[in-house]
Amino acid sequence: MKCPPILDSEQERLQALSEYGLGSDRPLPCLDPVVQIAARMFGMRIALVNMIGHDFVFFAASAGLDTADVDMSRDASFCAHTIAQDGVMVVSDALQDERFHDNPLVTGASGLRFYAGVPLLSPEGHALGALCIIDSQPHHDFSDGDRRRLRELARMAADRLELRRVEISTEQAKRSFEEFARNSPTAVVWFDEQGGIVAWNDAAAALYGYDVTEGNGRSVETLVAGHDRQVVRALIAQAVAAGSVDGMAIPRGMTGLRGDGTEFQLGLSLFCWRDKGRLTFNAHLQDMTARRREADELHRLASTDMLTGLANRTCLYRAMEKTLTQPSAAAVLMLDLDGFKDVNDTLGHEVGDGILREVARRLQQTAPVDATVARIGGDEFAILLPGIDSPAAASEYANAMAARVAEPIVVHGHKVRVAASCGVALAPVHAHEALELVGNADLALFKAKSYGRGQTFVFVPALHMEAVTRRLYNIELHRAVDEGEFVLFYQPQIRLADGVLTGAEALIRWRHPQRGLLSPAAFLPALEGGPLAAVVGYWVLDEACAQAALWRRHGARDFRIGVNLFGAQFRVNDLAQEVVSALHRHGLPPQALELEITENIVLDNDDLVLDALQRIRAQGVGIAFDDFGTGYASLSLLKRYPLSRIKIDRTFVQNILESEQDAALARAILDISRSFGLETIAEGIEKAPQLHRLLDFGCQEGQGYLFSPPIPAEEFTERFDLGGPAMAAASAKG
Repeated sequence: MKCPPILDSEQERLQALSEYGLGSDRPLPCLDPVVQIAARMFGMRIALVNMIGHDFVFFAASAGLDTADVDMSRDASFCAHTIAQDGVMVVSDALQDERFHDNPLVTGASGLRFYAGVPLLSPEGHALGALCIIDSQPHHDFSDGDRRRLRELARMAADRLELRRVEISTEQAKRSFEEFARNSPTAVVWFDEQGGIVAWNDAAAALYGYDVTEGNGRSVETLVAGHDRQVVRALIAQAVAAGSVDGMAIPRGMTGLRGDGTEFQLGLSLFCWRDKGRLTFNAHLQDMTARRREADELHRLASTDMLTGLANRTCLYRAMEKTLTQPSAAAVLMLDLDGFKDVNDTLGHEVGDGILREVARRLQQTAPVDATVARIGGDEFAILLPGIDSPAAASEYANAMAARVAEPIVVHGHKVRVAASCGVALAPVHAHEALELVGNADLALFKAKSYGRGQTFVFVPALHMEAVTRRLYNIELHRAVDEGEFVLFYQPQIRLADGVLTGAEALIRWRHPQRGLLSPAAFLPALEGGPLAAVVGYWVLDEACAQAALWRRHGARDFRIGVNLFGAQFRVNDLAQEVVSALHRHGLPPQALELEITENIVLDNDDLVLDALQRIRAQGVGIAFDDFGTGYASLSLLKRYPLSRIKIDRTFVQNILESEQDAALARAILDISRSFGLETIAEGIEKAPQLHRLLDFGCQEGQGYLFSPPIPAEEFTERFDLGGPAMAAASAKG
């Protein structure tokens, strides 16, 4: 078992933890809803808030676990590892993790297999403990969205912990009378059962603007404004009747009255003791005006997004919790700016910040006066609309806000247009809790973005099933990788002038054990957005190179294989080195491989992608730009990226005979390619007249159903007689 590390700031961390007054015998009930939500949200058996002491762990809140039966040592705690890192720590299968496989929580009666935890931080950044979810079954499908939702719950838990710290510090501030001497800097007043002042110290006299000798005999009621005097009388009467002030609620927000008639916000703490059968009261008084002003400012800072001045995530959740406790309805809109990252990267962060400020202003203007408008992420906004009870009304607001955002924005001389996609969810029809309502609106936003830019979608329960399906797909994708269910099909690439086979594009398929052969459209979105994209991408590269090498050894000497890349391959391992290794492993010359990239890959990781592609092109490997002409940045990318070929998208080829516009676009792409010294290949050729038109335009190669659909390697070999005399002759002719 690997013991958790001790942090460099351990002493400071433990000191911060002590300020919360927590212990194994003092759980924190206000955290119970958080762990209960976590257990339900993720479908986990156990959810905990664990606080990490010097050598032990204690539970601040738990759901689904009898804490009396658990090893409380820090060495055995998963959460003690979590606080030593940033972000969410996920252990998909503890038995397969070298840190935990022999941990007693894994091998013992607890049978822990899955763990996900996120640190809970003090305002100064010290890790106090962790919010975690636990299951006795392994889970390999914990997604980025799940991590984000767990972090949201952790923020809620941290907020409630901070309220606990404030309460503890307030209790500790109520020090007993014996600790104060008459020269204390704290204003102290002693008075009797009738409210007559027996004495006060110099600080109290100075606070009220009197000489210290003017206190004795004065009524304590004269120290407060008229509207609070009845409150003071009631407090004294209650304490005299009970013989104590223990358990009495001291009202806040009282107003002090100075000798010159000015008023101030009064802070009051009250103590008493019995002397000769009668009570003597001891009041500690503070001018809270400056402190309240400072507290109000701190609250404003803690509740406000500094860039836009809108409410922040914490303020939004508090407003939602308050609203959802009422019987009335409410709606939540989640807005995301489409294409903002491209604008930010192209024009710079100063312009990007200006756009966000202007969008915030427009949303605030469009929203009703009782709405809460918040910025909850980089380019994500949320609007809470109390009293909205119909999808139509909520959609009307969403469309109005999207239309307002879509209007041109002028920032630092740049005229920019951005669009906003919006997801809508309503309470109580869609959810009763804040986190669930936001989650449903987020699912609706995800659906809206799938339809394109500037779309709005209202949550429907079926979206939950889609989310579950995506999660199940992730589980199945892991199995597909482990069991070798992915296969490659090959679509021939033909020289249009003479019909000679020049190569093939390798295309992935999934032989699903229950659903049969699946096309890429059925699984690529889930694969590309998940953790397996790089693994599968490198398998495709290796498998395609192996097949191309086999065909070349059997006579297809100039055969070229095209391989599509995933964006994740640029972030995991060294792609250039992986390509070189694959070529060497299969004895394939660099010119026999062509890697295909899309504009999305380039824009997502611009500098990272450019460096890798330059190193790959320097080795002699071809770089093809796929789906050319479908994105706004394509022309600028031709100048910067080391391309060797442009692939004309099938959308232009399909209507090249019927549409003069598509024909003109195809001709323009070919002219651009020749100007840049690039080769071309057209996709989606299905009819002979399309081939002839492309040939007239000067297109060199093509692929499509006119020649062959994507087919398995065995059928490809047979159809094109790879390895036979005909192929050898065709290769020699080429």
